[in-house]
Amino acid sequence: MPLAAPLLETRLSGLAPHRQGKVRDIFDLGDSLLMVATDRISAFDYVLGSGIPDKGKVLTQLSAFWFEKTTGIVPNHLQTMDVREYPREMRPHADILAGRSMLVRKTNPVPIECVARGYLSGSGWKEYQTNGEVCGIALPSGLRESDPLPEPIFTPATKAATGHDINISEAEASELVGRDLIQRLRNLTIELYQFGAAHAASCGIILADTKFEFGLTATNEIILIDEALTPDSSRYWPQDQYAPGGPQPSFDKQYVRDYLEQIRWNKQPPVPSLPDEVVARTRQKYIEAYRRLTGKELA
Repeated sequence: MPLAAPLLETRLSGLAPHRQGKVRDIFDLGDSLLMVATDRISAFDYVLGSGIPDKGKVLTQLSAFWFEKTTGIVPNHLQTMDVREYPREMRPHADILAGRSMLVRKTNPVPIECVARGYLSGSGWKEYQTNGEVCGIALPSGLRESDPLPEPIFTPATKAATGHDINISEAEASELVGRDLIQRLRNLTIELYQFGAAHAASCGIILADTKFEFGLTATNEIILIDEALTPDSSRYWPQDQYAPGGPQPSFDKQYVRDYLEQIRWNKQPPVPSLPDEVVARTRQKYIEAYRRLTGKELA
C-alpha cells in the first residue's frame, strides 16, 4: 500500500504563516499561536526535497504525551489539540490540522537551547575528544563514544537562525539570560531529562540526550514550549542494540543521514530528494518510537 503524500507546507486559505521553521509553520492568532508540524525533514542544516509522511503527527502527538506527563515538573504552552476548539477561521481546515497542530500560549522565548546529556555522543563526543570537556564541564578520562556519563549534565546552546546551534558553557549562558534564570532552567532541564529517561528505559529505550526550549509568561513564569522529547529533539537508542564504543542505531533520521553520506552529497544546495525506501524506513522509525514510548497507535 503506497504511503500518503507528506504535508510539506501548511496552506490555509486566507492565512499565511507568521513564521516558518525547518519543520513547523507558526500562525499568530493574537492571544495564541497555532503550531503546525509539517512532514518536512532536515539534515545537515538543510530542508530536503522529500518529506516523511506522518512525521509531523508523531512530533505533535508525542510532544502532547510528554507535556501531559511532565506538568508536575513544569507547566507547558499547550492549550488544546482539538480543532473544534480552535478559532472559527481554522475549523474548516480540520483535515489538514487534525493530529499535527497545537493551539499554544504565547510567551517570550528564552534565547537558549537547554540540552541535557546522559551519554557521550554527537557534538559532545567531538568536543570531549579535543579537550576532555563538554561545554566547559570536565569529564573523566578514557570515556568511549556513547558511554554513559557519571551523571546527566546541562550543556546549553545558543539558538541559530540558520546553521548549527553553538554549544556554550553555563557561565556564558548566564551572561546572556542571567544567573538566576539559567540555574532554574538547568534544574528543570535535568529533572525533565531524568523523568523522560526513566520512562524511556521502561520501554526498552535509552534517552541519550535531549533539548528543551522554555518561555517566560507576562508574570515571568517559566513554561515548556516548542516540542518535548521527540525523535527530532532527542537521541533515542534501542536498549537491546546498545553497544558503547561507537555510534548507536537510533529512532530518528539516521537512514536519511546515512543515505546522504552514501551518495556523497556535498551538503550544499541543491538539496536532494530521498528514494522511497529511505522515506519508508525513516517513517517506520518515527512511528515505532511513538508506539513504544506511548503504548498507543498514532492517530
